[in-house]
Amino acid sequence: MIPQPDADMPPRLPTAPSPALPSVVPFAGLTPDGILDALESVGFQCDGGLHALNSYENRVWQIGMLDSPPCIAKFYRPGRWSDAQIAEEHTFVAEMQAAELPVVAPLVINGKRLFTHGNPASSTPFRFAVYPRQGGRAPELDDPRVLEWMGRLMARIHRVGERIPFACRETLAIESFGYEPRNWLLEHEILPPELEHIWQSVADQALDGIEHCFERAGHVQQIRLHGDCHAGNVLWTPGTLDDDVEHAAGPHFVDFDDARMGPAVQDLWMLLSGTSDEMGRQFRHVLAGYEIFRDFDDNEIQLIEALRTLRLLHHSAWLARRWQDPAFPAAFPWFATKRYWEERILELREQTARMQEPALVMD
Repeated sequence: MIPQPDADMPPRLPTAPSPALPSVVPFAGLTPDGILDALESVGFQCDGGLHALNSYENRVWQIGMLDSPPCIAKFYRPGRWSDAQIAEEHTFVAEMQAAELPVVAPLVINGKRLFTHGNPASSTPFRFAVYPRQGGRAPELDDPRVLEWMGRLMARIHRVGERIPFACRETLAIESFGYEPRNWLLEHEILPPELEHIWQSVADQALDGIEHCFERAGHVQQIRLHGDCHAGNVLWTPGTLDDDVEHAAGPHFVDFDDARMGPAVQDLWMLLSGTSDEMGRQFRHVLAGYEIFRDFDDNEIQLIEALRTLRLLHHSAWLARRWQDPAFPAAFPWFATKRYWEERILELREQTARMQEPALVMD
């Protein structure tokens, strides 16, 4: 259940400038004219049409062209990634494109994929990349054939991902996705005072459970991943699925902004939903496709609930860190309520119990 805002519960969020929460609104200088100027600076002839796409971390726009189909411009959040980290993302996607995988890669313009344009609100210019527009809809993950197709594609992506490691981008680790966000939330006094101790205790129990899951899994291979492989980052093009022949163009992966090193199962568990039995059946179909192209280490099944719990901890800190971006209070008003944290406490307790249960069983 998504908590609704409580009018009598004001936000308890930091408002003073700090290294973690810059006082400058990140995209304050990104105006419609500035967006069009940025595109024209790299050779595009815009018709003036702008359509904002659903993105909070960055700013993404569909832009009409005078003499060609619309394109997509992605403006990177200032300060999040270094140029070298963005370059690694682009190189990874280009490798997949060269392997004829259906990924949406940034356009190469005069030998470059990453560009800069002036920022009136800051001495640091905006960085942006331009992508071709890719149509499609969310995949129907309740269809076993779709799950198997997704499994095949993820295996092929991971075959590219395991060739070399990232040198600059982050690794999905307990410290960076668990302990660091937990500590940050407590240090910045984000939670309602009456819930802070309870949440801390439950978060500590959850982190203990995560540690035990990783111990049970043992050593697992770290590869380059999509990193945020939910249905919203997959565009399924129209077509049909017959029993014997696939006629649809199928899935196209977009938005590798969260690409990082980690275990392969990180890109698989977000395709699952429902009860443990339902997820077990779904995962069986995913692996039926996956193992056509790449072996899966069964030990990684031990990490599914641990990775889910890390995502929950990381997400709460992500919302708090972005609160001075006007897009976040508008999109997530329930975050600044007592009920939000009550729900997170319950959620972490449930996750702690799940991590103590046997790993997912594929019937």
